[in-house]
Amino acid sequence: MKRHYNPLPLGFYRRDTFSLVPEIIGKVLVRNIKGRIVAGRIVEVEAYVGNDPASHAANGMTERNKVMFEDGGLSYVYFTYGMHFCFNIVTERKGFPAALLVRALEPVAGIDEMCRRRKTELLHNLTNGPAKLCQAMGIDRALNGVRLDGKGLFIADDGYKVRGADIESSTRIGIRNGTESKWRFFLKGNEFVSRR
Repeated sequence: MKRHYNPLPLGFYRRDTFSLVPEIIGKVLVRNIKGRIVAGRIVEVEAYVGNDPASHAANGMTERNKVMFEDGGLSYVYFTYGMHFCFNIVTERKGFPAALLVRALEPVAGIDEMCRRRKTELLHNLTNGPAKLCQAMGIDRALNGVRLDGKGLFIADDGYKVRGADIESSTRIGIRNGTESKWRFFLKGNEFVSRR
């Protein structure tokens, strides 16, 4: 059955990042590639907010991170380790840098396309990490700064409900600073979470 997804309005993202977390978990990240839909349910995110020492924005605005300083509802895509892309959702208000790094998705549509892009047929290994999901979804720097209410890359609500009690938190992964903050949030028991 072909699914139809509609993007959430930009106002959805323009509020406190941590109040947004329980609503973003369970939503569907959708990529439209020349009319072909690939989509995955968001099951894990990490928050990077304000003067957080782990944030790309900790030392102020640069050419790389300037999208984080815009109004919420944009994509922030960066390149890391000389080989991987990572996708973030910009949140809050213009001038205040904040974003949610999407760390893992549960594939829900276009799975064959994801497998082809990832060169694997192991479903649990398709999108259980920020670089993996970008490869599977065809997300790269060309999508940096795009509005998330458009047709090429957006987030949708398909009616899936997540209770607050089903979301767990931990310290973030792969950072050197800000290691004490429990700003990683994930859907408890979901097999697609990057690390348990």
